[in-house]
Amino acid sequence: MPRKRAVTPKLAETAKAPGSPRKKTVAAGPMKTASAPKPRKTATKAKKTEPSELDRLQTLIVTSLDDDKAENVVTLDLAGRAMFCDRMVIASGFADRQISAMAQHLKEKLHEVGIKRVQIEGAGGSDWVLIDAGDIVVHLFKPEARTMYALEKMWGTDLDEAV
Repeated sequence: MPRKRAVTPKLAETAKAPGSPRKKTVAAGPMKTASAPKPRKTATKAKKTEPSELDRLQTLIVTSLDDDKAENVVTLDLAGRAMFCDRMVIASGFADRQISAMAQHLKEKLHEVGIKRVQIEGAGGSDWVLIDAGDIVVHLFKPEARTMYALEKMWGTDLDEAV
């Protein structure tokens, strides 16, 4: 069985096209080959955080919240259950000002340990503040909002055991 060769653009047509060699190649179109090119493998996640680092960050977050008098601090391990984070920390505060202060102090402490891209949503005085610290997401609620949204029930292990 004869071996098929790749079809190359005619050099005379390519030489007439204006531009760099790369532009000429693009203008000539895709090359036809005997077999289709294999798709490239793309990395799904550049760097996976080590469990010891996650534990260290979780301890830092819980300590910061305890220092700011957060109530009912709960941590949930979501590894393998959620794509957006590996851990979730949920805590309550009684006033808008307390919740905003907890979020600001937490952001500062995370910056000190090297996490520069900390996203905070709802810190301008709402019932729910979300802090995205990469592999750990922190939810700060007023007690009424925490009861209404019931994230512990949604992501807790009790739900998994019932299924």
